Amino acid sequence: MRTLTRRLLLPGLTALALAGTGCSAPADPATAAAGPGSAATPSSAPADGEQELEVNAAPQGSTAPTPVARTRGGRGRPEKSSLEIASYDRASGRAVISAAPPSRTAPPSRTAQPSHSPAPGRPADRPVAVGDVIASAPAPGAPDGLLAKVTEVVGRTERGTEVKTASTTLASVLKDDRADGKVPVDPASVSVVPLMKGVTFSWARSQGVRFGPQGAELPLGNLRLDVNAPVTTAKGAPAEAAASVSGFVQLAPQVEFAYDGGKGAGTGPSSAFLGMSGAWSSQWALKGRAAASTGTPRRIPFAKLHSAPVIQVGPVPVVVNLDLTCYLQVEADGHATLDVQQDVKGGFRVGGSYAVGKGWSPVSTSAVHSTPVHASVAAAGNVKGALGAEASVGLYGAVGVTADFAPYLRGEGAARAAASSDGKAAARASWAVYGGFDLSGRLEFHLSLFGTPVIEHRIPLGALHREWALASGRAAV
Repeated sequence: MRTLTRRLLLPGLTALALAGTGCSAPADPATAAAGPGSAATPSSAPADGEQELEVNAAPQGSTAPTPVARTRGGRGRPEKSSLEIASYDRASGRAVISAAPPSRTAPPSRTAQPSHSPAPGRPADRPVAVGDVIASAPAPGAPDGLLAKVTEVVGRTERGTEVKTASTTLASVLKDDRADGKVPVDPASVSVVPLMKGVTFSWARSQGVRFGPQGAELPLGNLRLDVNAPVTTAKGAPAEAAASVSGFVQLAPQVEFAYDGGKGAGTGPSSAFLGMSGAWSSQWALKGRAAASTGTPRRIPFAKLHSAPVIQVGPVPVVVNLDLTCYLQVEADGHATLDVQQDVKGGFRVGGSYAVGKGWSPVSTSAVHSTPVHASVAAAGNVKGALGAEASVGLYGAVGVTADFAPYLRGEGAARAAASSDGKAAARASWAVYGGFDLSGRLEFHLSLFGTPVIEHRIPLGALHREWALASGRAAV
């Protein structure tokens, strides 16, 4: 099977056009005269130096330089820098850092940011030195971005300054600042790899650009996967009972990010949050007599999706990695023949929330409802089919939260027979179809990248299960 990959780079998984939140304080005299297009700093930062940083999608486009923020010597506030990562080797931790070519300078931003933009000659423009903390968007050798501290300056090369680096945390750059925002993922930034035949991909960007066979029908900012796939049919089933699953999944996910350096919180934040939320809708049908399951239900992945949106937290580019694997799952006893179709709509929110003194705790909520289009079950037996997604979200390539969201259909049929002494016999059959969803997941070790204490073991999100009746019937046979 040929693998098809679609990727367009834009800020952020479904109409992810950003709804960033933040409050700006009055401008710093040191940067007030930077001129039009300069990023503005708060005009009245609190006495303790805390700032409320805006959370926005990072600017994209061929003319924009790779965003880099730098904290000189690991002290003071991070500043936007004219430096860029020319190359990086993950195995050795070595990087080559150079000045961004003037021709790649990004157009002026229209949004004021509570961040520091260096004027020529300011520290952020000076050569990199030991102790500097560098935060970079995806760069050569660092497809998931880079967050590192310079431990040694090796020397000059034709491409720039070669340095050795070590991993560090967001607390080393965000310090005692605060940030809280939601960043929608642009569906055009999502790469899709179909894992079986019969899978198509469509999206509609918030700017009105559309792609794929269903793009013209989609709400702006949504992406959609359509699938039409056969399912293993029960042995001996007639041709008209061939099992199949068809339908679509439509998503509008967004990244949620929060950080509060807090006062007196030590070396890490007083609170933090990382998660994914969004709208989910699907319409799909399960038909035929599926083969009996042996052991665990059979899960069939049909597409993998990946996006690495860059969110701008003040001057700091934070790279978020999102991965989804959409799958079909069928569990059956090989007797019931099902013909059911339903619409599912709703939303979900999963993530990890941190509070100093309490540590990390899971967040897991979902509210969906479904409407049956038609439903019937023939013959006694049971069958259950799900059209779900395994999702993960993390920072700089490290997974922080994983979740499994699986809306499902379940059908059951029963037959009863009775006989009396007068020779009369009667048989009745009943059937019922149910809809529901399962939501589960866990918090991973890498959430400590925020600068919080290391998670010593994975923390389950806790299973969330809901089920409701769709249709039922009785008949004499």
